[in-house]
Amino acid sequence: MRAEGEIAVPTGRCRADWRLEQLPVASGLVAPKTDWNPLLAGELEKPYWSDLMHFVATERQTYQVYPPPDEVFAALHLTPYASVKALILGQDPYHGPGQAHGLCFSVRPGVEPPPSLVNIHEELAGDLGCPVPNHGSLEHWAHQGVLLLNATLTVRARRAASHQRKGWEIFTDEVIKAVNEKQDRVVFILWGSSARRKKDLVDRARHVIIESPHPSPLSAHRGFFGSRPFSRANAALEAAGRSPIDWCIPPLAD
Repeated sequence: MRAEGEIAVPTGRCRADWRLEQLPVASGLVAPKTDWNPLLAGELEKPYWSDLMHFVATERQTYQVYPPPDEVFAALHLTPYASVKALILGQDPYHGPGQAHGLCFSVRPGVEPPPSLVNIHEELAGDLGCPVPNHGSLEHWAHQGVLLLNATLTVRARRAASHQRKGWEIFTDEVIKAVNEKQDRVVFILWGSSARRKKDLVDRARHVIIESPHPSPLSAHRGFFGSRPFSRANAALEAAGRSPIDWCIPPLAD
């Protein structure tokens, strides 16, 4: 008998792929007792999920795939459903060595922040006066209820968009829909055309959408800089009686 809150392993096609020792990527939604599990368990029974897991397993056997298997679902681990106040939607994980760790736009301390993250730090400083942090981790946001979700949760090394349209978007759309069902106001922060296409999944009568161009160097100067997403998000939360997010990222100790 499985523990309460665990997701059942589906039977049938590709059953072997669900054994955790063979397919660690699946462990993210099975091992932890998280309140996301009952909301998303039904997805693991659908045909696309078996196809997706088979694809990811095959990719890992042949290529380097990011993030590591135990970090694929980090966004759901670090930000429980009950605590979600804001959702920032990325496209797919960073595809360089050591960069992706399961949170969109974030890198672990010690990894050089990619250009998009540098621009996020710059906008954060301009918006709220926050000092630019000495690292690129956004876990401080995740622990406060900011769901840092990529639309695609894995990627082949050095091949941007290589795992798009394989099934991840179906799953992450369900995550977005689940957040949309929350009765308390949530702020959806959508940067770039890919993220902005998801706004039809959001009930704007209950929630707030903040959208702008992507923080990439290719588009940041076309409307991302000066968009003030962080102060606007806090204003929207406070207007609904929710506590604001401390967006300023603490520095690492020397």
